[in-house]
Amino acid sequence: MSIERVVMAFAGTMILLSLMLSWLHSGWWLLFTVFVGANLLQAAFTGFCPLAIVLGKLGMKPGTAFEKR
Repeated sequence: MSIERVVMAFAGTMILLSLMLSWLHSGWWLLFTVFVGANLLQAAFTGFCPLAIVLGKLGMKPGTAFEKR
């Protein structure tokens, strides 16, 4: 998997997890959903993504996530 696909999978997992926790535990977990969404939005405009930096340092390769097949 490429860095982009791991970032998308991780973000989606965190959003679903926080939604589940807000439903089961406390509505305050929705703030985590807002944080993840805001980070995705700023990364789209600035190109800065802390997870992508960490994954790159761990040796993962960038790819073309939305390349036509």
